[in-house]
Parts: sequence; C-alpha cells; structure tokens
Amino acid sequence: MGKSLTSRQEDYSKWYNELVVKADLAENSAVRGCMTIKPYGFAIWEKMQAELDKKFKETGHENAYFPLFVPKSLFEAEEKNAEGFAKECAVVTHYRLQNDPDKPGKLRVDPEAKLDEELVVRPTSEAVIWNTFKGWIQSYRDLPLKVNQWANVVRWEMRTRLFLRTTEFLWQEGHTAHTSKKEAIEEAELINSLYADFAENYLAIPVIQGLKSESERFAGAIETYCIEALMQDGKALQAGTSHFLGENFAKAFDVKFTSDQGKQEYVWATSWGVSTRLMGALVMTHSDDNGLILPPNLAPIQVVIVPIFKNEEQLDQISEKANQIKKALSAKGIRVKFDNRTTHKPGWKFAEYELKGIPLRVAIGPKDLEKGTVELARRDTLSKSFENQDGIEDTIEDLLDEIQTSLFNKAKKFRDTHITEVDTFDEFKDILNSKGGFISAHWDGTVETEEKIKELTKATIRCIPLDGSKKGGTCVFSGKDSKQRVLFAKAY
Repeated sequence: MGKSLTSRQEDYSKWYNELVVKADLAENSAVRGCMTIKPYGFAIWEKMQAELDKKFKETGHENAYFPLFVPKSLFEAEEKNAEGFAKECAVVTHYRLQNDPDKPGKLRVDPEAKLDEELVVRPTSEAVIWNTFKGWIQSYRDLPLKVNQWANVVRWEMRTRLFLRTTEFLWQEGHTAHTSKKEAIEEAELINSLYADFAENYLAIPVIQGLKSESERFAGAIETYCIEALMQDGKALQAGTSHFLGENFAKAFDVKFTSDQGKQEYVWATSWGVSTRLMGALVMTHSDDNGLILPPNLAPIQVVIVPIFKNEEQLDQISEKANQIKKALSAKGIRVKFDNRTTHKPGWKFAEYELKGIPLRVAIGPKDLEKGTVELARRDTLSKSFENQDGIEDTIEDLLDEIQTSLFNKAKKFRDTHITEVDTFDEFKDILNSKGGFISAHWDGTVETEEKIKELTKATIRCIPLDGSKKGGTCVFSGKDSKQRVLFAKAY
C-alpha cells in the first residue's frame, strides 16, 4: 500500500503529520496555513459536534449564527480583547477587484472600492455578539441568555500544523449573559465540567480541570477555566476553555438590564469554546505506529466486515452471512460497514482499516462458514480471536465497551505516571528534558517568575488545578511563598 508511517520514536512530529494525511483526515490546501478536512476526518468531527450539541441543548443553550465580519470600531470596543488578538487579525479593506490595465487577464484591487470602515475577519465573536446582545436584553426577564454558534474563525498563524494550529479552523463558541456574578461563574464552571466529561467519556482522553494563570488567560477574561490533556510525546495540549468575563464586555458595549428592583445594572458574561484542535488531541492520545486508533464512541465506523473469498460463488455465500451479522449489529445501534468490494484484496483492506483506526474488524472466509465462526481483530491491542457467529452481536457490543474503557485507562495511566512533583529548579529542568509531561511545582503567583521560567525552559503554566492540594510551599524559581502547586509543561 505504500502507507507505512515514520515511527513515533524516530520523529513524533513527522509521524503525526503523515498520519493525519495518510488516514484521510485532512490535507494542506492551496491557501497557506489552511486545511481541507476530508470526508473521513469530517465524519469524526461531526460525531464530536453531535455529542457536544446535545450536551449544550440539554443545559439550556440555543444555537444561532453571527456574521463573519466585525467592524473595526466594534472590535476595538473591549480593549484587552482587541489587543490580545490584534496580531492575528485578517482585515478586509476593499470590496471589489477590477481588470489590471497593465497586466491583461489579471485582476487588481479597485482603488475606488475602499471600505468606509475596515472589517476584521472574526478571530472570536465576542465583539459582534455583545453588540447584538445590547438589542436583545432590556430586563431581568430576558436573562439568562445562553447562545452557542458553530462557526469558522481566522487567526493569522505563522507556524501551522494540521488540526493543531491552522489559520482558519472550525469550532463552537458559546456566549452567555446573566443577572449576577455568581450565576456567570457557575455557568463557566458548568461548561468546563461538560467539556471534561465529553473529553473523558467520549474521546477517552483524561484531562485536568483548572484555571489559567493571568498571562495565559483569554484576552478580556477575569478567569479562564480549562481542560488540559497530555499527549504521548509528553507535551500538554489545551483541549478546551471556558471564560468568566465579568462585566467587561457589558461595559464596553453598554449592555444593561433593569433588575427586579427596578435598577439599571450591567450584565455578567461568559464565553467558551472547543475546536477542531480536538482532532489533533485524539490522534496524539491514542494512535500508534500502524495508524489511527479511534475510541468506539467516536468512530464513524465501529465495525468493518471483510469477506475472504476466491470466487463469486464464495462471495455470495459469505455475503449472506455478513449481511445477517450487519443487520443484527445495526439493530443494536452499532455503526457497521460491509466491505464487499472486489477491486481490493483482503490484505489491502486489513491494512487500510488498521490505518484508519476502525475499532473492530470481522473477517469471514469459507472455513468460517463451515465452522460457524468469524475472526475478530481489535485495533487497540492488535489481538485476534475466533468467535461463534451465534450471538456475535452481543460479543461485539461488549468488546466495543471494553475498548472504550481500555483506551481511557491506558491514556490515564500514561498521564498519571507523567505528573512529577519537583521542589528545586534543577529538578524542574532535569525532569522537563529527560521525562517531560506535567511538572507539579510551587509558583509565587507573579507574571515575572512565570515569564522567566518560560524564557529559560519553554515551559508554561498549563493550569492551576481545581482539585489540587492547596498546601503552601516555596516557589521553585524565586524561593518566595507559594499558595499551591501548579502544573507546568511544554505545550502545543
């Protein structure tokens, strides 16, 4: 097949890039820094989308859609947010092209078609949404307002990598408005927990819930909650964030409501999002040198049935049994494909489905028809077994649950054995270079110390764990007092 991958041990980054392309998830496009998500990759994203969308609606959120373009004056209204994203903004200045008189057959920007006000292509939608909310909110009766949108955003990245960091990417962004600080904080915490539940139970990715340090916070937020995951190469990946915005955006856009006491008050806000970056997290948490490994809950195809035959007569006999099994699996809600193509040999199909991470493969040949068995192959362990055709749907249903749990437990064991407590800066540097992973260390709470550590080691504070020990100590770098240990790591 010509699809063998660079090993993870040899070059993790190259392995990742090759796998994303060879497994038909995505590819680079004609636009520098942008990607084309292929049907198989998009099918996985759709599964993520469907599950999250269900969770958002269950917690009282409604979907809407807001414009891609943000007038520059609106974008500037909340200063910290504008400053935080300014360097990544793509800006529309003209609205028309014309024939170039000096170069026949070529086009140029029409100098007469300059916009009266420049438009920012959204890097995030707080500005345009809060300007809209002003017209939707008058009274406490209009609150809470809980809106989500599924959209694309543009952040002009210099160094890009498929799914992990691209100039344009897909995401969901939730935006909510509340009558009180308490309610807004509860919303931000609820969504962060929802993200953690989704990552762990659906993607089989263990995460740590925490708060971002001041310098890692979302621009314009008072607090940023996050879920942090650990990849196989010992680097951390921010898998989702939920922001308590306080009254910052309400004040910037003058969004007030009349309270039940008849007073005019500013609303309290949150925003939160996860993106197609989760596809990268999925690849790097579970996959191996043979290709993708998909958790069954997420796999567009959970089971593939491959017939092994020498002639059309054998294929017809096997197909009859295969279709019975497919029907029984489908009746249980299991996503199954019967690959009866005659254009590819069974060995080619085996390698293809292994590369694409299909959780279970069922092979049926003439001998299996005689014996009443099938060969079952697990993608996660690469183990094979012969099973009775009778009741195979129950066997497969149990195995899919087992694979889902096993993948989570394996990733959690790796994560837990890669959280290392250190008490000195020499230890810190040694662990970072020799072992990687999360480093649990005391920090004095200052931006200066955090910046200095980042400058010397490239490690950043990934999160201040919400359920971590609140025991005080001495900062690993400055020797000053520290309230609790935080988690440092090199990150994507």
